[in-house]
Amino acid sequence: MKEANKELLSYIDTFSLLVLGVLFLLFPVVFTSQTTDPFGVPKQMLLAGVVLLSLLLLGARALVSGKLQFRSTPFNLPVVFFLFAVLGSAVFSVNRVDSLVNFFPVLYAVLLYFITINILRRENAVLFALTTLIIGGCLASILSILSYLQIYLLPYAYTHTQLFTPLGSLLDQAMYLALIVPLAAYGAFPLVSSYLGDRKNLFKTQWLPSEERQAVNGRSLAFGAAFLVLLAGLGLTLYLLVTKQQPTILPFFTGFQTAFAEVSQNATRYIQSFLFGAGYGEYLTVFTRFKQESYNANPNLWSFTFFRSSTFFFELLATTGILGVATFLFLGYRIVREKAFFIPIILALLAAFLLPFSFTLVLLFFILLALFVATRGLQDQKRYHDFEYYFLTMHQSTASYSRILPGLFLVLMVAIISVLGYFTARYFMSDVRFQSALVAAQNNQGLQTYNLQREAISLFPYRDSYLRIFSQTNLALANSLAQAQPKGSSPSADVQQNILNLIQQSVDSGRGAVQLSPLTALNWNNLGTVYRSLIGFGQDADKFAISMSNQAILLDPQNPQQYISLGGIYYQLGDWANAQNQFQLAIKAKQDYANGWYNLGHALENKGDLQNAMAAYQNVKTLVANDPESTKKIATEIDALQKKIGEQEKIQANANQQTQPAENQEPINVNQPKTQLPERKPQVDIPEPSVSPAVKATPTPAE
Repeated sequence: MKEANKELLSYIDTFSLLVLGVLFLLFPVVFTSQTTDPFGVPKQMLLAGVVLLSLLLLGARALVSGKLQFRSTPFNLPVVFFLFAVLGSAVFSVNRVDSLVNFFPVLYAVLLYFITINILRRENAVLFALTTLIIGGCLASILSILSYLQIYLLPYAYTHTQLFTPLGSLLDQAMYLALIVPLAAYGAFPLVSSYLGDRKNLFKTQWLPSEERQAVNGRSLAFGAAFLVLLAGLGLTLYLLVTKQQPTILPFFTGFQTAFAEVSQNATRYIQSFLFGAGYGEYLTVFTRFKQESYNANPNLWSFTFFRSSTFFFELLATTGILGVATFLFLGYRIVREKAFFIPIILALLAAFLLPFSFTLVLLFFILLALFVATRGLQDQKRYHDFEYYFLTMHQSTASYSRILPGLFLVLMVAIISVLGYFTARYFMSDVRFQSALVAAQNNQGLQTYNLQREAISLFPYRDSYLRIFSQTNLALANSLAQAQPKGSSPSADVQQNILNLIQQSVDSGRGAVQLSPLTALNWNNLGTVYRSLIGFGQDADKFAISMSNQAILLDPQNPQQYISLGGIYYQLGDWANAQNQFQLAIKAKQDYANGWYNLGHALENKGDLQNAMAAYQNVKTLVANDPESTKKIATEIDALQKKIGEQEKIQANANQQTQPAENQEPINVNQPKTQLPERKPQVDIPEPSVSPAVKATPTPAE
């Protein structure tokens, strides 16, 4: 190989290592308020940028060297199997689009693993990667320590709290630091061993030349300092978790129960669920569909909706099925089989069976696995060797590398980078736009909110949450235009058309969210809310609202709030019997649900069943005894109802008089629509739901 090519390869290798170091250094501390998730999305942006640039550098390196070079390890096959299991779960998911969106961060994490093991071939490169990873953890640790001491270095107001962490949550930070601490301890061992005597000198630095020994001891001193910083940050984080902000984790039994229910009780798609689960990233749908009624007995968690299971293992079982779990266990088996006690990766494996993982920890797992491979490769070059692929050409009896194969590889890399980069860039630009829209909404800038949300959706129309929120924005704007018209006057033709256009967009966006994620109860709730707001304004809006709410109940059958919402629609229509039935179902799902009893009491009162209404109100009074404001409110209503009961008894005593209807009260806790367009006669035509039910039958508390 020519000297010029060798020098160019050296530059490419150095730059590739530098790019990797930037990721390891900045990943735990990067965040921004310009995205919808200030901690998760920026980290994904950084990861995507580093991976795409590294792929390009690998392609360029192959072209310059004239050959393809890949490292063979015992973990490559299990990692590939795991990736395909996750992809399969997304492809076979009912919420296919949403699951595929969740798949791509995992794809980037796996690509980073392969990039890392092919870059870290030399001892100095491995040491550099370890150092940058440890420094990144130290930076996160220092920021948390300073925040706790109320020393705020960052100019952003939302970071000025003692509980601030650049990792997004104290639990994630505790796990991240716990996995990084052993790396710093490894680096500090030579320094420690030098004080234990020759008998226990692990690294035998006394046999090194004087200058090298000083360098090793100096490096060990730096690792020792980092170890202390990380340990201090970890200790503080654990203290805050215990005393200030205890993590909200799904109970272990519920995680176990919902995961096995998904792979064994999903009658509508038994084989797909058994093999592939609900789809990677779709634990929310598993939780809402399969949690048991006993979950509502937990006074602190019953109203929480969980997007992650109790442990990463249970989440994999629920979302990727037997194949996902089997490939992960296969990977774990290969790690244990190495019989090299690399503490960080062993701790990460144990944590996967005991705690939930965010994407930050999933990526850290693959980073640690890559570092494990790199260190093992320095010790066992026979098992961790390189495969080389190249063509030779002959020119005047001289053999040289042909660049046909590397050229094709570079073209393939450019194609992959182009496709991934296109969708990734639009995803991130869309996220930034949508965050700007949320800020505009907080500032009551309706038109700017609308325009920014529309731009965000046009950039990346594959996120159901965006469509769901956009439907509510359109509905709010339509309601604002309708309410702005003076009483007794008819809106102009332009205003009427604008209202109808906004309503059309609201319904279309709600339907779009349902089509993207048909198993997400939130999307059906949202579409039902849209139609409920149009009752009295649009034809058949009441029927559509009831239909959508029933579908939401099928997808979240143990949630008493679902029955309150449907009962609220019947209450709004004056259908007291059906309202009563739904409120009773809510109480059946959760016996101590004060709002269920409260709504039931009002349905019974309007129905004329005052005695049972009084019994319901008495239950409310008992359940809200610790809430002074609610206690005062219900006491007032009990007194008013008691007077009505007395008046009713007097009226019934006179056979010549008929019973008068109970006075219609409007207490603040009776379920009401968030937005309600004014009635219109004649009612306008509104779009039908025209979306297929997500499921046809699911057990409910009524059964």
